[in-house]
Amino acid sequence: MTIVVGYVPKPEGRAALRAAVEEADLRGESLHVLNTSRGDAYVDPSYASPEDLAEVRGLLEETGLTFELEQHVGGQSGADEVVAAAARLGASLIVIGIRRRSPTGKLVFGSDAQRVLLEAECPVLSVKATPAG
Repeated sequence: MTIVVGYVPKPEGRAALRAAVEEADLRGESLHVLNTSRGDAYVDPSYASPEDLAEVRGLLEETGLTFELEQHVGGQSGADEVVAAAARLGASLIVIGIRRRSPTGKLVFGSDAQRVLLEAECPVLSVKATPAG
C-alpha cells in the first residue's frame, strides 16, 4: 500500500515528510509525496521550487524507500488534491503538517488540514512542526 503526504516547502511540510518516512519504514509501504498549487496567483509559497524538490528527492533516495514525487498546478485546493490522490492510490494513510492557528483564524480563513481530516476515507496523521522547523 501507499502513504500519501501533502508536502509544502515550509516547516510543517518538512515535519509531515519526516513523519511519513517514519510511517512508511514502519509499515513497509511506499510513499507518494504530493505538492500542488491552484495556479490562481503569480507566486504561491506552498509550491515547491526545483531546489526544494531536489532536496526532497535526495532525502527520500537516502531512505531506500520506494517513492513517487508528484507536483502539478491544478484548479483544486491542496486538501482536495491530497484526498483525491489518496482515493486514487488506495492509500492506507495520509500525512499532513499543520501549523498553530487561533480558533478565529480557522473560522475566518478555513483550514485545508480540517478538510483533509473530514473528507479522507483513510486514517490521517497530522503533525506539527517543531519550533526549530
